[in-house]
This record gives sequence, structure tokens and C-alpha cells, in this order.
Amino acid sequence: MNIYKIIFSPTGGTDKVANQFAQAFDQEVKTIDLTDSATDFHQISIAEDDICIVAVPSFGGRVPTIAAEHLEKITGNGAKAILIAVFGNRAYDDTLLELKTILTNGGFRCAAAVAAVAEHSIMHQFAQARPDKKDLEELSRFAKQIRQRIEENRIPEELILPGNHPYREYNGVPIKPVAKKNCTKCGLCAKKCPVQAIPLNNPSETDYKKCISCMRCVSICPTHSRKVNKILTTIAAYKMKKSCSERKANELFIGV
Repeated sequence: MNIYKIIFSPTGGTDKVANQFAQAFDQEVKTIDLTDSATDFHQISIAEDDICIVAVPSFGGRVPTIAAEHLEKITGNGAKAILIAVFGNRAYDDTLLELKTILTNGGFRCAAAVAAVAEHSIMHQFAQARPDKKDLEELSRFAKQIRQRIEENRIPEELILPGNHPYREYNGVPIKPVAKKNCTKCGLCAKKCPVQAIPLNNPSETDYKKCISCMRCVSICPTHSRKVNKILTTIAAYKMKKSCSERKANELFIGV
């Protein structure tokens, strides 16, 4: 039996959550990085007795489109999946339900699901420093419960999750990172962009139509030269303040 961590984590928050679940199985974990555009995901086939921790951030209440496209190419073969949606303290809306549909269609058995809070990748004042110590302890408990259920083969015929059909409409946000004058054109952001929105031959540019505002380029820039527009971010934060200010809870779904 292998344990896989299948993640889309542009800035590291989703990976931090997923690691709590990977650690619960006390064995080596193989990682499949959904942000890697160079991977041929059609070639990935999971064995029936394997366990997959599948973690994605919630973008506007949905699975990020590029993550969904890559997941749809992976063959599950009846492998057990632990679904994780990570959200920035607003809501995860249809993310878990959409993730379940993608994985079920791909041949996975959905064993359990978790909605977890992490610091917002654009407006860092929301869920700042989360997952914190309290979160990590709770997520660790969730992971142990899920492991026990899997070991006892108590996997629901159908995992019931919140969400709606049709899914919430999401067309991205107008906040796109741009390079400042101190950009050295090292090309790291272009190499790591999951949607290839930054040209390798001119990494100080951004293709706004391709950019999904995942903030990876901002988080990895060695000279901190990639930024988002402060005015647009302030306006967006003001609009989201009411829905994001209250500390949201992590949630576990394991069936009956």
C-alpha cells in the first residue's frame, strides 16, 4: 500500500494542511504536484489498495480549473481518497462537492473529506497565520479518525458533502501580480507558474488572461519584486470583511 499526497498548493498553505494527514499514516508519502505543468498526468495510475490525500485550495468556492483538469487525467482504480478543501476564512462553497465528483468519475473511492482554514493568499489579514497550533491539533485528530475508518474498511457507499449543482460561478478576480522595477528576470516565477502566465523570455511580464491569481509568483520571488495592486486589494478586503472576519471552523465529513 502506498500513500499519495496529490496537491495543488501554489503558496504552501494547502500543503501544510495536507501534511497533517500524510503524517497520520506513519509511512513514506509520494507527492503528485498538480501545479507542475510539465507532468503528464495521463500516465499516473493509482493502485486499488493505495490511499490518496487530495488537497486543493478553494478559489471562489470552486476547485481551481487547472487543478481539476490535471486531476481528471489521473486514473484512480478504486483507490481510497481523502478530500481536502482549504479556504481563506470566507467559505468553501462547492469545492468539496466538485472535488468528489472529479475523483469519483476518475475511479477513486471517496473515504472522507475535510474543509480546513488557511491564511488567505491575497488578503493575508484574513485567517492570518492559520492553520495555527489549535488548527493543526484538530486536523491531526481528524486524520487519526479517518485512518481508523479506513483501516476498519468503514467507507461510505456515497460520501455526503455540502454544495450545489450547478456549481457556483467563478471567473477569477481582477487582482493580478505584476513585476516591479527591481525584477532581475531570473525566470523562477515563469518556471513555477502553474498556468504558464509568465513568459520565460520576459518574466517581468504577466499574461492577465491566463493568470489565475494563485500568488505563487509572489510567494517564491527571491527579490520580492512581484506584487499586487494595493488599491484593488484594499477594496476587495473591504468587501470581504464582513464574511471573513469571524474565525471559521475546520470541518470533517466521514459518513455514518
